[in-house]
Amino acid sequence: MRRLLVLFAALLAVLFLAPPAGAALAPPAGAARPTGADGAAPGVSISHRTVPGADGVTLDAKVIEPAGDGPFPLLVMPASWAVPNIEYVGAAARLAYESGYVVVTYTARGFYASGGEIEVGGPEDRADASKVIDWALANTAADPGRIGMGGISYGAGISALTAAEDPRVRAVASMSGWSDLVTSLYPNRTVSTQAVEMLLAIGHPTGRFGADLRALERAYREGRIEQALHLAADRSPLAETDELNKNGTAVLLAHSWEDSLFPPQQMTELYRKLTGPKRLMLAPGDHAGPELFGAAGLPNDSWDAARRWFDHHLRGVPNGIDTENPVQLKPVSGGNWRGYPDWESVTGAVDTRHLGGPAPAPATPATGTLAPDPQPAWQHRIGTGSPTVADSGAAIVSGVLQQFQIPVATSVPLVDRRAAGVWRTEPYPSSVTVSGAPKLRTTVTPESGTTSLFAYLYDVDPAGGGRLITHKPITLRDAEPGEPQQVDLALEPAVWQLPAGHRLVLVADTVDPRYGGESEPGGAVSFSGPGRFDVPLG
Repeated sequence: MRRLLVLFAALLAVLFLAPPAGAALAPPAGAARPTGADGAAPGVSISHRTVPGADGVTLDAKVIEPAGDGPFPLLVMPASWAVPNIEYVGAAARLAYESGYVVVTYTARGFYASGGEIEVGGPEDRADASKVIDWALANTAADPGRIGMGGISYGAGISALTAAEDPRVRAVASMSGWSDLVTSLYPNRTVSTQAVEMLLAIGHPTGRFGADLRALERAYREGRIEQALHLAADRSPLAETDELNKNGTAVLLAHSWEDSLFPPQQMTELYRKLTGPKRLMLAPGDHAGPELFGAAGLPNDSWDAARRWFDHHLRGVPNGIDTENPVQLKPVSGGNWRGYPDWESVTGAVDTRHLGGPAPAPATPATGTLAPDPQPAWQHRIGTGSPTVADSGAAIVSGVLQQFQIPVATSVPLVDRRAAGVWRTEPYPSSVTVSGAPKLRTTVTPESGTTSLFAYLYDVDPAGGGRLITHKPITLRDAEPGEPQQVDLALEPAVWQLPAGHRLVLVADTVDPRYGGESEPGGAVSFSGPGRFDVPLG
C-alpha cells in the first residue's frame, strides 16, 4: 500500500506541477538523446495552444516539441474521458526528448476548455483528430509521412476510429480502449451498471453532453436499454476493422485483464481480426491502471512498448519489436510476461469437464467430471434474486487491488447452495495454468421471462478459500417460462497459475452488484444436462 501511495503522489506531482506554457523541459536524468536524422537537440518545449477542430469548434491543446529543425514524426493524443490535455505531458516529454517526436495532446470536444459537446467517439471526434493533424502539419515541424495516434481509454478509442478513416495515421497505440461498446457496457444483454454510472457521473461535472448522449442517458434511465445503445456500433473500432486493414495501420493494443469498463474479450476479438502489423498486451489491473503512471512519464511497460512501436513504424528503428511474439501476456496471478505467436496459441490444451454426468469412457487426462457440490439430481434448481458471497467485486477497486496481487476472494463453503449452483474439480495433483477463455455450455430452464445469470471461476485452496480468476454475466430476455434453452457462455480470458492441490470451482448465481441484474426475487431457474465446461490450459 505504501508503494501505491508513493506512485500516486508522483503522478499528482507530474500532472499538476507541469511546466507553464512555453517553458522548456530539461531532459530526464540519464535519458538517451534523440537519434537519427531528425536534427533534434537536447531540451523539449511545452506550449499551450488553441487548435481548430471540426465545425468551428476549438480544442484546448498542449504542444510538446523537441529542439531542432525537424522534420519530426508526429503523435496526436486525445485525452481520456473527463480528463484534460495535461494527462500525457510527462509521457509526451519523454517521447519528444528520447525519440524526437512532435506531440499534440488535446482535450476532447465537450470537456473542460474545449468547445462543442461530448459526442462519444462520433464523427465529430474523428474529424477533430484529423483537423489536429492538419494544424500540426501547418504549424510545427511535423513530417506528413510519419504520423501516429495514441492514448488511454477515450483517447484510445478516438485514435483507433480516426486511423480507420484517416490513412495518414500509420501507427496507433490504443491503451485501455474499447473495440465494441455494446459487448463492453451490455455484455450478453446484461447492463454493466457500475461502469455506466461511473462514466455518467464523471462526465456531467467535467463536460457538456451532446444530444445523442443526452438521449442515450434518458433511454438508460427509463429502462429502454437496447435503445440506449443504438449509437454504440457506429462508435466501435471492431466495426472499422476492414478500414484499418485496408490502410495497413500498425495497431498496438495494451489492456488489463480486469478492465471494468471495457473487458478484454472484445479486445482479443479486435486483435484476431486485424491483418496488419499488430501487438496485444494484457496485464493485471483495472481500467487504465497498467498505463496510468506511464502517462506521467514514469517507467511503464505499456508506454515503453508504445514508444518502441512508434519508433519502429514511424522512425524505422530496427528495435526488434516486429520480430518478437506479438501477443504478450502478464498472468493475473502474478509473474513475468509470456509471449505467444498469436492469440490461438495462448491455449495449449482444453480440459473438458462434464457437468453432473459421468465422464466419457475411456477418460483422458484432459477429460473428466466437474462434480456438482453437493451432489444434486441431474436437474439442479436454484432460487433467483438472492445474493450470495460469490460476486465479481466492485468496479475499478477490485481490479486495482488485483494489480497489486490482492484478488477478489470468497469462502466457497459459505456460498448458499439454495441460490447458486456450485461445481468443482478434484484437486489438481500438479500446478496448471488456466490460459484463455473458459467456456460453459449448459441447458437452463427459467421460471420467468427475464433471468440474469453470473458465472464465476475460482481458484480454491484446500481450506475452501476461493480467489476469483474470471467471470461473465448473461441475461435471458424474452424467455418462455418453463422452456429449456441452451446457454453457451464464454467467460473473460485470463492467464492464471493454479497451484498443486487446488481445485477449480465454477459458481453460477443470479445477483451481482456490479451489474443491473433482472432476476425475479423468489423465482427459480434450473440447470440440466448434458452440460460441459471447457477449461483452457497453457
